[in-house]
Amino acid sequence: MKKFILISLTLLLLVGAFLAWKFIGPAVSVKDEEYLYVRTGSSYDDVTQELVSKDFIQGTTWFNLTSRIIGYKNVKPGRYQLKKGMSLMNLVRMLNNGQQTPVNFVITKIRTKETLADRLGNAFESDSTEMIAFLNNTDSLKPFGLDTNTVMSMALPLTYTLKWNTSPGKIFRQFHAAYSTFWTVERKERAKSLGLSPTEVVTIASIIDEETNAAVDRPKIASVYLNRVTKGMPLQADPTLKFALKSFGIKRILNEHKTVESPYNTYMFKGLPPGPICTPATATVDAVLAAPQTDYLYFVANSDFSGTHIFTTNYDDHLKYARLYQQELNKRNVK
Repeated sequence: MKKFILISLTLLLLVGAFLAWKFIGPAVSVKDEEYLYVRTGSSYDDVTQELVSKDFIQGTTWFNLTSRIIGYKNVKPGRYQLKKGMSLMNLVRMLNNGQQTPVNFVITKIRTKETLADRLGNAFESDSTEMIAFLNNTDSLKPFGLDTNTVMSMALPLTYTLKWNTSPGKIFRQFHAAYSTFWTVERKERAKSLGLSPTEVVTIASIIDEETNAAVDRPKIASVYLNRVTKGMPLQADPTLKFALKSFGIKRILNEHKTVESPYNTYMFKGLPPGPICTPATATVDAVLAAPQTDYLYFVANSDFSGTHIFTTNYDDHLKYARLYQQELNKRNVK
């Protein structure tokens, strides 16, 4: 009798250990850290099929049993991080509780809303088509005081932490929240003192960021543009032509480029272009707000190719330094 009891206990212990191993032992197979993407509208069967097809789990029997024990029925869309050796219990609990891992979406310099839409489409559940539809929808943008030209002014180069299944509208509301935080009362007052709106400040900053990488020159370039706007002179900013042509690899602006029919052609039209031509660094926005009062009306890249610029107050001096730069371009065979 004692022997029978001992055997029974041993069998129970073995069964218990086996079940424990199945439920709380390592069950998820990934190389390092991978993600399970559960799309909106997915069913429970869709989830299990995805887990098996990606070889994250070996079969559905124990996953289904674990799901019944925990009560996992209602599928919650999202991006779920799978870790090597994760147990079925932890996996099902994560899915049941909707504990998805957010996306850290980083905006650096982006020139067009189409590029922004592509990057958003690659990072979130909504694809690029849905994203660009939102960015091109005047009704969607109107509550933010934007239009299809100024929309990029709200995409500040920051890191945005969002759920993978966040809709385009909610993503943009996050952009707006960060924009509202950045544009403090002090910054708005400074923009007002320059006779500019925040969007116009961002537009000038975007041109500057395309003009130079030399931080020391940015405030002075801003002063040139502000002086030109005040005097009713065209900006004659080369980067706006590249934007109008959607040809950002142009090394040298030629007269033929200056004939492009576009509101972004600042050789043809006076004042600021309709909107920003890239997402400028916040430091460049502040450089515009801190632009010194100067008499500069012209600037040209330094012929020593240091990345800095030479600023002048009259056209004759400007032409002299421009010729030196053009001569150096010719020497270097820059087309």
